[in-house]
Amino acid sequence: MRLSNRYRLLVRAGTAVVAVVAAKLAMHALGWETLSLNPLFSGIVAANVFLMGFLLNGVLSDFKESERLPGELAAGLENLAQDVRGIGLARADADVRPCLGALAALAADVRGWFHKQVRSRALTERLDALTPEFAKLEQWTQATLVSRLKQEQGALRRLLTRAHTIRETSFIASGYLLADLVTVLLCVGLVLVRIEPFHESLFFVTVIAYFMIYLLMLIRDLDNPFGYYDGASGEDVSLKPLEDAIERLHRLAAEGR
Repeated sequence: MRLSNRYRLLVRAGTAVVAVVAAKLAMHALGWETLSLNPLFSGIVAANVFLMGFLLNGVLSDFKESERLPGELAAGLENLAQDVRGIGLARADADVRPCLGALAALAADVRGWFHKQVRSRALTERLDALTPEFAKLEQWTQATLVSRLKQEQGALRRLLTRAHTIRETSFIASGYLLADLVTVLLCVGLVLVRIEPFHESLFFVTVIAYFMIYLLMLIRDLDNPFGYYDGASGEDVSLKPLEDAIERLHRLAAEGR
């Protein structure tokens, strides 16, 4: 699916470029190529490339941070489960099954939340539901261990809040607006500029337009590293660590200790 979506991005950019090339052919046939090639045109191209680079650098920093979040969430959930399991192993009379079940359900909800199948409020309530489960464990273990469990719970809350912020916040919306406007104006200029011979003009129009349009689409895709719910998104961070953790947590919950 991920590979298919990446090809879809290439096709989407290609479709836009086909429209630009068709407009170029029409302008040439009608003799409406009224602009001449001059150094100012190449300056506009360079300025747009600089703006694209600025936007790409910004979204890549969030993308690199996002790559760590699923693994850190998985590790936090499994750390909690192993600490709770340890209480059950140390005390034969300790009933840790409800807490392990709550952790397994939370992990499944985190996965559903990434796919926008679970609302943020419902996920927060599921995370808050761990508090009474931890309180029940105090009768079988030391208060310091319960305190450590609550610290891990707080760490999970911070990670989920950060993931929510990255997913819902667009990087410099005014920068995207400027990049869109300049790219459209460049494509219009490429359609109207007169370059001889015509086959060279067609080649440069295709290459420059494809580069600009594809790069703009790629930056928008990278801006949301958690776009699993979007069929057009191709560049998403891997949820494999979380998927593996969910399987192990469900196994622990089924075993009961």
